[in-house]
Amino acid sequence: MHVTIIGAGLGGLALARVLHVHGIPSTVFEAEESPVARAQGGMLDIHDYNGQLAIEAAGLTDEFRALVIEGREALRVLDSDGAVLFDKPDDGTGGRPEVQRADLRRMLLGSLPGGTVRWGRKVTHAEGRRVTFADGTAVEAEVLVGADGAWSRVRPVLTDARPEYTGMAFVETYLHHADTRHPEAARVVGGGMMIAPGKGVSIFAHREAGDTLHAYIELSRPLDWFDEVDVTDPHRVAREFEGWAPRLTALITETDTVPVLRPHHALPAGLRWDRVPGVTLVGDAAHLTAPNGEGANLALLDGAELAAALARHDDVERALAEYEEAMFPRAVLATEGSDEMMKSMFGEDGAPQKLLDVITGG
Repeated sequence: MHVTIIGAGLGGLALARVLHVHGIPSTVFEAEESPVARAQGGMLDIHDYNGQLAIEAAGLTDEFRALVIEGREALRVLDSDGAVLFDKPDDGTGGRPEVQRADLRRMLLGSLPGGTVRWGRKVTHAEGRRVTFADGTAVEAEVLVGADGAWSRVRPVLTDARPEYTGMAFVETYLHHADTRHPEAARVVGGGMMIAPGKGVSIFAHREAGDTLHAYIELSRPLDWFDEVDVTDPHRVAREFEGWAPRLTALITETDTVPVLRPHHALPAGLRWDRVPGVTLVGDAAHLTAPNGEGANLALLDGAELAAALARHDDVERALAEYEEAMFPRAVLATEGSDEMMKSMFGEDGAPQKLLDVITGG
């Protein structure tokens, strides 16, 4: 058996690694030109009930633990005046250690045999198990797995479903050397993650490696609103937070980088497809949802579980069916969690209290 994987994100690399552990060869085709072609995003909390299980299956637990940034599981919730409503230190019992996404990806890449990943191979379309690339070449896969994210080129082989805008978007900012150059913002965020929810707007921020604050400015707005507003102007974005404490809006106005718009898209909740011989999906290609802390973890677990199923069964179709029957309900549970979190963040009334109830189980 040989497995062809489209996409060298976390799900695709976890799949390739666990296949390698079981002695099954694979090739990963990635559109990016190199492992450092673009930034890989911010912090990820890797959960003990899904993401860490995948890392264990990959035989990389010690390597993963070496990447963990201590203290980043701390969590605080503030209201729009900057008052602290909830403040939980990182006591080492949270089960969700934080790592930089780029470090995690490098770990997985480094665990694969040389030549497993083929860079600069952009897929234009797939038909059955035949994949065609932008340079006109094509491959016929024995087993084809789409690990190619939200706008997957493999997904149309299985379903006509396409991601739709959720009504919300992030505007990302970064504040570097925060303790010395942005001390008020640094004090507000604390040592881990800070959330300040509001009506139709929220501010998330994470203290990352190297004294950097990474902020996600959440706006619940129609997509065409962003076409008319210059979100690269931090002061324009900050106007949406009228009346908020300046030490919170500093996470917008003091950015050291040009703000970047990240609209949220999602696939239909409960998406399933009929079996197509030799083809399946993992991660966002299978079950894209609004950010809820589960996406990367589910991608890792999808990859590990699919690899384990292929290792258990000589019959590929039996393995793929078994994987999908476990993956589909897992994705539904994650979607439900995302919906609950978004309602708590953007409720018409009492957003901070609703979020606290979700966090504390109240």
